[in-house]
Amino acid sequence: MRLSFRARRAAQLALTANALRPPRGTHWGFPAFVSGWLTSELAPHLLALTVTDTAAHLARRGVRDADRAGLVAAGLSTAGLGALIASAQRAKGAVEQALVEALGPGYTAELNPTPSPSDLATPWGQLALPFRMRHPDVHVDRNIPYFQGGKRFLLDVYRPRRPVARRPVLFQVHGGAWVTGHKGQQGVPLMLHMAARGWICVAINYPLSPTARWPEHIVATKRALAWVRERIADYGGDPSFVAATGGSAGGHLAALLALTANDPVFQPGFEDVDTRVQVCVPHYGVYDFAATSGAPASRTRLRYLLSRYVVGTDPRLSLDDYVAASPLDRIHADVPPFFVVHGEQDTLVPVGEAREFVRRLRAASPRLVAYAEIPGAQHAFDIFPSIRSAHVVRGVQRFLDWVHAHRDTATG
Repeated sequence: MRLSFRARRAAQLALTANALRPPRGTHWGFPAFVSGWLTSELAPHLLALTVTDTAAHLARRGVRDADRAGLVAAGLSTAGLGALIASAQRAKGAVEQALVEALGPGYTAELNPTPSPSDLATPWGQLALPFRMRHPDVHVDRNIPYFQGGKRFLLDVYRPRRPVARRPVLFQVHGGAWVTGHKGQQGVPLMLHMAARGWICVAINYPLSPTARWPEHIVATKRALAWVRERIADYGGDPSFVAATGGSAGGHLAALLALTANDPVFQPGFEDVDTRVQVCVPHYGVYDFAATSGAPASRTRLRYLLSRYVVGTDPRLSLDDYVAASPLDRIHADVPPFFVVHGEQDTLVPVGEAREFVRRLRAASPRLVAYAEIPGAQHAFDIFPSIRSAHVVRGVQRFLDWVHAHRDTATG
């Protein structure tokens, strides 16, 4: 059944309003994310669709007989989508401010090559087809086993088509609330961008709950890192420089990986493998795994997701296990540099969780801790190329290139 012009424009207006001002609270978080995420990141495309639909309606009906309520809704949607586009563009300034604060105002002069104007501009050509994620200069080796156990123990390697050797490695961990997700679904824009610039990128699967119980997820992540140490040189990578990244649950695992280097509890049977990473860039990660901060969103996640499906034990009886899995509670002085990225409008993992994680990192560690709070960004804003994600990807690339260039001093 085809919706009327008024219904189409009213629906778009509701989605736009939600993207601009998502409702808060534990019960609204997931619906607000589902209905607002795509609207925020596809605002230019939806704006074009709104204008086209309105023009077609006026051509059919004429100005005198046009649906007035539908036109009002279209006008309000157009204004709202324009505001979303402007908000997305502000990601560039937020990321650059974070880098200047952490690295210094002249940091770009220390990059080789230094960023060109096109590196800093919005790549409009790449955004026209946002779900077409390929790069002519990048080759992907898929479904490489890093441990026995089937498809949840496979990884992909993204590398430049031209032969390279001893190139830094980006280690990507997907999200999905520890219960869903796949190595080919997240982090792809970042990996393609980094691989095109000479990095070797590794995207991993890991066991998922409720079939798998914690700490199987982090053990598998460390096993994949052990594979990188042993085998990545065969693909042109430098096993001595690994940058960990990931989003949401993947951000949790990447951060925990960085904070628990060589922890034998998470390395059963391979305790002697070096599982240090040289830098960590978690995106909208879960840091308060044990809900020790007392934040309502953390307590709700602990009660309804982690205790029931991921860990499977009563946190009142086994709190130490949750604390051991919580980046917020595992911070210490000897951590690698961090660049924490979080969306201002995140309704699944509220931004306050990232702020507290950064505050504690900065209080405990003498190493670099950069933090970019992305204006208007919902959870998972970087799944596919968009205005916002393009600026974040390029900022992360500048941070990683800088840390790699200063590895002897930045990473200790």
